[in-house]
Amino acid sequence: MAEHFDFLIIGAGISGIGAACHLRQRFADSSFALLEAMDGFGGTWWTHRYPGARSDSDLFTYGYSFKPWRGRAIATADEIRDYLAEVIDENGLAPLIRYGHTVQAAHWSSEDKRWTLEVSRTGSDEVLTFTTGFLWICAGYYDHSQGYTPEWPTLKDFEGQVVHPQHWPPDLSYADKRVVVIGSGATATTLIPSLADAAAHVTMLQRSPTFFAAEPWEHPLEAQLRPLNLPDEWFHEIMRRAFIAKTDEVVRLAFAHPEDLRAHLIGETRARLPEGFDVDKHFNPRYRPWQQRIANVPDGDLFHAIRDGKASVVTDTIERFDTRGIQLASGERLDADIIVTATGFNMQLFGGIPFSVDGAPVDMHERVTYLGMMIEGMPNMAYTQGYFRSSWTLRSDLVCDWVCRLVAHMREQGHSVVQPTVPSADVGMQRLSWIEADNFNAGYVVRSLGAMYGQGDRHPWKHGMEHAEERITLPAASPLDTALAYR
Repeated sequence: MAEHFDFLIIGAGISGIGAACHLRQRFADSSFALLEAMDGFGGTWWTHRYPGARSDSDLFTYGYSFKPWRGRAIATADEIRDYLAEVIDENGLAPLIRYGHTVQAAHWSSEDKRWTLEVSRTGSDEVLTFTTGFLWICAGYYDHSQGYTPEWPTLKDFEGQVVHPQHWPPDLSYADKRVVVIGSGATATTLIPSLADAAAHVTMLQRSPTFFAAEPWEHPLEAQLRPLNLPDEWFHEIMRRAFIAKTDEVVRLAFAHPEDLRAHLIGETRARLPEGFDVDKHFNPRYRPWQQRIANVPDGDLFHAIRDGKASVVTDTIERFDTRGIQLASGERLDADIIVTATGFNMQLFGGIPFSVDGAPVDMHERVTYLGMMIEGMPNMAYTQGYFRSSWTLRSDLVCDWVCRLVAHMREQGHSVVQPTVPSADVGMQRLSWIEADNFNAGYVVRSLGAMYGQGDRHPWKHGMEHAEERITLPAASPLDTALAYR
């Protein structure tokens, strides 16, 4: 027998929990559930259990607008999960989350005006059936089951331990071991200072450099405000606005004066490293600032580890692996006991769910987005996708507000179905990749372009990337838009 809900949310990470809170507040009499494939809540913060796992964004903007953050600006994975646990408890969400429930397929029936989901349950061969009037995909954008590792045919020759951070063994001992971390993104730079105190030595092996910003764990404004004993809501809002303004300015500089911002970031890095360190070789990227993420280094902990001789940086390419380590193209070699492949993740669209509409399979790559929140021709389905340059949750909150306004309009007008439909005036528009490589060219984005939905060359068929713009345009977006077909 199928279980029916007014709303089904896919994912119990920060997007899904936020969506559930908004639905509970706006539509208290409606039924809904969250289907989560993993065994616990948190999404990214359930998956990432490597040493030192922490946020790369400040929690005043990564946290929800409706739930004040009370800790330091930068938070550990455990602190973020504690925060989410409070949100779940305060909003009575625990009974609504179905853990170990993986959606295998989603089918829309225009006759029944509902989605039917085939769902497998961890530890069981049983296939469950759920139906819903409105489907909300909050599964994030990467594959939690398998991290990305490049094709290295000789990696199998290495006789030490190989670990991907996304699958960190809880019993891994790295004390007094030589560790090579391949990669230089946020994960690598989080791991290295955490491993450095116990390991014999940690080497960051990178093919090319990354931009870094040595931000404090606690913003200076926090220390000034805490003695005032402001209400939590006031404190949170002040800090939230301060971080939004700072990010807006850095992003503006990245586009308007990229070389000035480059000089500033490299100058800050140089000041934290030993005299004579080759900063241009190891910390001056080929791309412009914010064309990929600027990795946060709280209180410069990575640079401390390098300065203290506990960690080092090698910029080179891998020629081959052997039994004892890595032979580099330059002729240098790195001996290792443990190799950590902090080489990124695989993007996965909408939790990897195959969709069909009235029996016809849907190829998302052939569809365009509507405002970065719905998909052309997909009835009663929304999705949450966050930002790259600003905190994910800033966009999640905007999406939640818009979806709730859309649903309220449908109920007021007696509509049961809504579907983004390209009007005749826009049929001939140019169809583009969901993100332009010149705008953001991180490896995981470039690798995913063939699998992701597209966008148009005009609004509302574009996916916004900047909070400074969308905090104005999304609240102004109207459910009366002619691109939305109701029935």
